[in-house]
Amino acid sequence: MESSNLTSVTEFILLGLSSQPEIQVYLFLLFLMICLIILLGNLLIMLLIMIDLRLHTPMYFFLTNLSSIEICLTSCVFPQMLVHFLAERKSISYSCCVIQFYTSLSFGIAECYILSVMAYDRYVAIRDPLRYSVTMNWVICGRLAAGSWLGGFILSAVDTVATFQLSFCHNNVINHFLCEMPALLHLSCTDTSQAELVMQVLCIFTLLGPITLIILSYAHIIIAVLRIRSAQGRRKAFSTCSSHLLVVTLFFGTIMSLYLKPKSLSSPEYNKVVSVFYLAFTPVLNPLIYSLRNKEVKMALRKLLGKPESP
Repeated sequence: MESSNLTSVTEFILLGLSSQPEIQVYLFLLFLMICLIILLGNLLIMLLIMIDLRLHTPMYFFLTNLSSIEICLTSCVFPQMLVHFLAERKSISYSCCVIQFYTSLSFGIAECYILSVMAYDRYVAIRDPLRYSVTMNWVICGRLAAGSWLGGFILSAVDTVATFQLSFCHNNVINHFLCEMPALLHLSCTDTSQAELVMQVLCIFTLLGPITLIILSYAHIIIAVLRIRSAQGRRKAFSTCSSHLLVVTLFFGTIMSLYLKPKSLSSPEYNKVVSVFYLAFTPVLNPLIYSLRNKEVKMALRKLLGKPESP
């Protein structure tokens, strides 16, 4: 039976971060600067790891993957976002919305997995440093990294299908700056319970699973570090984990507050603020955290700039 209440949506209108025309140029400049910092910062980290043989270790291999994911995620969201700051009509076609939804979710899930793999890597390094090179050999590292990327692509496909089976009726205005699931659920005019169930199940595999592995890894790391008799050894062990732990806290804290929050308690404005934080400010902090708090990366940077290494 053909329904008269449902129509086919061919495009969406994104309201963006603000409806005030006078600040659009300032927002454009701000996010252009953020985009450049993310891209250049992560490219610099990848370059340093590539050219410095001392950084050819599993930890920095996974850091390269993290930087690659950040670059891909930024490339999925920021170009259209920057264009819309200066455009009078902030539209996105249905097919482009599907592509943006799928790709941004894929890289977001991949980042969750690669962060949990990095925590496991630190656990193995501190628990049994003598067997570390055997346990975390390059074959295992490659499989873990590939599994993180592949898991993102597969699981996001499930969520994308569940979301875009919804009907959006006559309303095609999304109160957001990108095609993201919470915003689309608010927009749908049909029952979203099935899509929400899919999202909740996927959250178990993409958020609660990785964060549980991270917590367990760091619990064992703390126990192992406390057994180290040398105070200098304890400081060195903690320093190798502190940067990663800070990134994990920032990233997972914002993601979980967005996707694990009940739909009835969330609002479009809240969702936009949280999305800006994990899509913009957290990726900006990643290169700074891993460079400013990491002695080996700073030494590689000094070498690249032709400066003598500090003792």
